[in-house]
Amino acid sequence: MARRLLTLLAALLLALGLGQSSASAASFTNPVKSVKGADPWISYHNGNYYLVTTSWTSAITIRKSTTLAGLSTAPSVQVWTGDAASRCCNIWAPELHFLNGRWYLYYVAGQNVSDYIPTQRTHVLESAGSDPMGPYTYKAQLNSAWMLDPTVATINGSLYLFGSASGGTQNLVAARMSNPYTVSGAFSTVSTPTYDWERQGGTVNEGPEILQRGGRTFLIYSASGCWTPDYKLGQLELTGSNPLSASSWTKKSTPVFQRSDGNGVYGPGHNGFFTSPDGSESWIVYHANDGASEGCDNGRTTRAQRFTWNSDGTPNFGTPVRLGASLAGPSGEPAAASTTYTVVNRNSGKCLDVAGSSSADGANVQQYGCSGGNNQRWRLEDLGDDTHRLVNVATGKVLDTANCSADDGADLRQWSWLNNTCQRFRFVATDGGYVRIVNQATGKVADVANCSTADGADVRQWTWLNNACQQWRLTPA
Repeated sequence: MARRLLTLLAALLLALGLGQSSASAASFTNPVKSVKGADPWISYHNGNYYLVTTSWTSAITIRKSTTLAGLSTAPSVQVWTGDAASRCCNIWAPELHFLNGRWYLYYVAGQNVSDYIPTQRTHVLESAGSDPMGPYTYKAQLNSAWMLDPTVATINGSLYLFGSASGGTQNLVAARMSNPYTVSGAFSTVSTPTYDWERQGGTVNEGPEILQRGGRTFLIYSASGCWTPDYKLGQLELTGSNPLSASSWTKKSTPVFQRSDGNGVYGPGHNGFFTSPDGSESWIVYHANDGASEGCDNGRTTRAQRFTWNSDGTPNFGTPVRLGASLAGPSGEPAAASTTYTVVNRNSGKCLDVAGSSSADGANVQQYGCSGGNNQRWRLEDLGDDTHRLVNVATGKVLDTANCSADDGADLRQWSWLNNTCQRFRFVATDGGYVRIVNQATGKVADVANCSTADGADVRQWTWLNNACQQWRLTPA
């Protein structure tokens, strides 16, 4: 009888988020992403986490990993770039949502680089299939006036779009949608900054995110100026029947997540939510600064931590944890993800290889049958500008375009790191999980000469022809 009571008590504690769930196979430390880490969003799908953040450029990139820890070293793959003057620049706050069998990528973009803030509008992309990496096509602009931080949620069987818009102050707004890319009604204001803690440095409510559990709907939002250390999270709960009516939402009078001077965390906000792989844990992802004087820019980093639930059914986000603290990863994860990758050609199935494992500058880079050798393993290091350097594990040297040539056929080789654009590459998604590897200096792509399938065939740069010889799979190794 006593054992049965203990079992029931443990189950109750776990349901309330107060007990320990099954042990995680991997630990991690924050930050989850140390470059371009603002406005993070994580989706978990078919065994992988997908992380997307504000880019400040015309591109949207996604990181993919089987573990939360692995996101810190996963390559950033470009899945979209601005395709029109009305949405060319300064992409902010992207989110991934799986609706009706497809992925929808909601984001904010402006019209130009120098005067973008007044032109920021909300847009949505649609995936061709069920792969979060795309490919994506542009579907629609979702509003005609300035609006930030779009998110969508199904409430009582209907789909709604939430965002942040200006009305003297920066307010939370919502509108009904008839499908994931069509707003079917007018926007209405559901929250304005009324408490002093929502008005530090600016009168701001933004970053709305819906959190649902046990038949209850919460709206967690960011408050005060993002340029201040007092940026924080507040909470609304839907206590009425109409999500479009401010009177249907009850605001908590105190913040639910805020700065921790003791842990060196300032301005935590603009969050998202995800569930552990085994479904037993609730997690929050957010950005923050590690200094009180840091602002609302690219210095913010992505962080994540588990949160629990109070006995009254409300979320308990706790205190933001210190950078570098070792934390148990989400329950149900596999063993730790690799921090290195093989780069496998789509046409030949062979690996990007440093010939003979030579450590010399100028050693040739070729394709060769995948052997697991360190000369075929690469660290794909994000340089913070949507580009990467490919560092060979055996030699410590990087993939380089010979003599910075812009010619078709110029050799790709290894060389000591010189921090020039001839050694920087972008990964651009194609389809089927493959990418093209684009040199930042030349705009040309890594190509297997003459589409050869032979061991030792040269890898060079060439104009993009959209063939399988120019496509590569980045595989953890």
